[in-house]
Amino acid sequence: MLIVNFAICNEGITARRLPWSKIMEILRGVAKKSLIILPLAAVSAFFEWKKLPLGILLGGLFGILNLTGLTRGVNQLVGAEKATIKIIFRSLIRLFILFTAIFLLIWFKIVNIFGLLIGFTVVFVLILFEGMKVAKSM
Repeated sequence: MLIVNFAICNEGITARRLPWSKIMEILRGVAKKSLIILPLAAVSAFFEWKKLPLGILLGGLFGILNLTGLTRGVNQLVGAEKATIKIIFRSLIRLFILFTAIFLLIWFKIVNIFGLLIGFTVVFVLILFEGMKVAKSM
């Protein structure tokens, strides 16, 4: 998540922390715009109606859930002097659960792997666009 805004000036690159309201603005923007995944999944049903639409929906859902987890982790780190074992442990558990869910969905051939990638990619691109929009407004 973008918690630091980098600015290039004559002295070099400086960094400043984004306020929590701006981070929440990015989250809300990504959540609203991620609804583009629904028509994308509907269109993909014409190509492969069983696994591709479900893969796109789950890829988008996993992307949004991961973004939410990252945001919570960053919020906990902002107030801390140093990263605590508890925060690191929660992040590792979140990543393990995400990896396990994706692995099982692919192993049992419930979803199409390209659908998952499309869903993740859509959410990732939305995060980039929302971050750039917030950075321009500062």
